[in-house]
Amino acid sequence: GPPPGKAFSKLSLLLSPAVCGKPPLNTKVGTRIVGGQAAAAGAWPWQVRLDINGALCGGSLINNQWILSAAHCFSSTSTAGVVVYLGETEINNSPNSVSRTVSRIIVHPNYNSDTHNNDVALLKMASSVTFTDYISPVCLAAQGSDFPGGTTAWVTGFGTLSSGGSAPSTLQEVSVPVVNNTQCNSSYSIITSNMICAGLTEGGKDSCQGDSGGPLVTKNGTTWIQAGVVSFGNKCALPNFPGVYARVSEYQTWISRRLSVIFFHFPRIIQTADLLFPSLRSCLWCPSTALWSWSWWRGYSLAVEGCRQVYFIQVTISNM
Repeated sequence: GPPPGKAFSKLSLLLSPAVCGKPPLNTKVGTRIVGGQAAAAGAWPWQVRLDINGALCGGSLINNQWILSAAHCFSSTSTAGVVVYLGETEINNSPNSVSRTVSRIIVHPNYNSDTHNNDVALLKMASSVTFTDYISPVCLAAQGSDFPGGTTAWVTGFGTLSSGGSAPSTLQEVSVPVVNNTQCNSSYSIITSNMICAGLTEGGKDSCQGDSGGPLVTKNGTTWIQAGVVSFGNKCALPNFPGVYARVSEYQTWISRRLSVIFFHFPRIIQTADLLFPSLRSCLWCPSTALWSWSWWRGYSLAVEGCRQVYFIQVTISNM
């Protein structure tokens, strides 16, 4: 292929600086949600509240028109009565919030309501949103990402403060450590590689009813990356029963193929022995000295040196 300079020349109209995973207001996070606290306005600008014919779920904004949520939130793919709210900190009292109706709901075709496997769904808003200090997308964990047990994660939502309890009017946040799948499976016996778990052994902190579909995120450097989608648990915040989440990194291909235009970012770490996409072992960040190179767009080779500037690639693909 052509040298990197020529590749950038040909692709200049398709590149834009990455904005995902970086709250514009850069607010401090504190320690929904059970055992948490109220979130500051703008702290989690990708948080979405879903009103599904009066039922509450969460979601995350992944670009200006698409939302990632949980399959179990949707008994059908009818968009009637589904409204999404973005930029909210306090329900019905957030001056920076906007709402949208939904034009399409895509539930993972292999979702199993009995085992909770593949508990992911995509929602296309009827019209795109403009990014603001209070509305911006999260980064998605790339295929091959590893979140070892003990990794600090955060979960956010408007769900109940205890199992079967009342729901708050203000967005809640709580930090929970990742629990490795082997340990988690000893509690549930149905944990698959499509799931990731998080919670304290002693309990007390967790997502709960109404948080379903919302994001579990980890921070790497200054970038927030969504590792999980709130899925299920044994009630909420019980000892030895961590919350279970759909593992976002397992769905990079599925998400990409369902969006007619890719305009979100899967951060990835560059391995010196593995430089070509898509064989690249994708992780959380890339070292500043790495050379990121792959052939992907009409035969052009694109190279990015380091990670001070990461780019989105806009690629038109079929809506499968």
